[in-house]
Amino acid sequence: MKRIIVSVALLIATIASNNTFAQATPKVHAHQAHQKERIKEGVHSGELNRKEAARLRAEQAKIQAEKKVAKADGVVTPAERQVIKQDQKKASKHIYNQKHDAQVKH
Repeated sequence: MKRIIVSVALLIATIASNNTFAQATPKVHAHQAHQKERIKEGVHSGELNRKEAARLRAEQAKIQAEKKVAKADGVVTPAERQVIKQDQKKASKHIYNQKHDAQVKH
């Protein structure tokens, strides 16, 4: 009986930790996907030239790397999440500014 209780407790703990890890940054992921789509649309519409798009994509890659490092230990702390959110907000402003500047597609 004791073995069954320990096994069930271990199973529950494993499931709970896997769910927490898998869903650690759903809002961050959705925001990043939206930003990538904005860059793609900007290139397609001509609002972003190649150099601007490359710079913005590099910024998105940096945020993705930060997210990967934050998830590496299995827990994304509130401080790590805040840094990622701030970087995403800054990247969002960069995307807006580049899409609305006077430069044209080359």
